[in-house]
Amino acid sequence: MDLVEVAPGAAPPVCRVMDYGKFLYERTKKEREARKAQTKVEVKEIRLRPKTNEHHRGFKTRDARRWLEDGMKVKVTIRFRGREITYPELALEDLKEIAEELSDISTVEQFPSMEGRVMTMLLSPTKVSSKKKAEATQQS
Repeated sequence: MDLVEVAPGAAPPVCRVMDYGKFLYERTKKEREARKAQTKVEVKEIRLRPKTNEHHRGFKTRDARRWLEDGMKVKVTIRFRGREITYPELALEDLKEIAEELSDISTVEQFPSMEGRVMTMLLSPTKVSSKKKAEATQQS
């Protein structure tokens, strides 16, 4: 048996007579359980260009829809090359159309912003879908 200081921040500090090895084991077990309960939010990215046609953009938005349904965030990036940078309104229009297409399952977390030659927008799912919840309950 050991004298273990349990709450050093309290006034007066709290000490308890216990098995120190068992105390450490229980504490690490609680930390492991807390880490397991945390949810990690993945951010997937879709890369486009201002000249990307609607057909190819449809493939990308379909992927984005699937990821949003799985509970992941989606970052939509439009990269400008050469003289395309003189027409940022085309990219802004594309980003608005994508946000509108996915508005039933997502919200715009970060509105379109320009950083150098890249315009980005971040979409997050409105709610965790039942598909994701079902997988989480099966794993537990």
